[in-house]
Amino acid sequence: MVALIVILFPPLLIAFLLVMERVEEPLRRPTTQREVEDFLGTATPGEVDALAQSGIRRAMSRWRRRRQSTRTRGTGQRAVTDRGPQLTDADERS
Repeated sequence: MVALIVILFPPLLIAFLLVMERVEEPLRRPTTQREVEDFLGTATPGEVDALAQSGIRRAMSRWRRRRQSTRTRGTGQRAVTDRGPQLTDADERS
């Protein structure tokens, strides 16, 4: 039994460390100004509440998860904001 533990412990420890590295990587990445601007333009009320209650890191991680899930679904739709209609490049040129 002890031999089995001695044999299995190092691979399990390495696997755990690799999983934790993937979990920690997004947390180490700093938030850029562009991401903050995009967040403020497309944030849902729940994400704004997370910003007010938990701070920018938690709100940005929630926003990133939502954006990633919409990209994988392929909808391409943006969240509705209460900032009014958004002008596109084509609207600005005309």
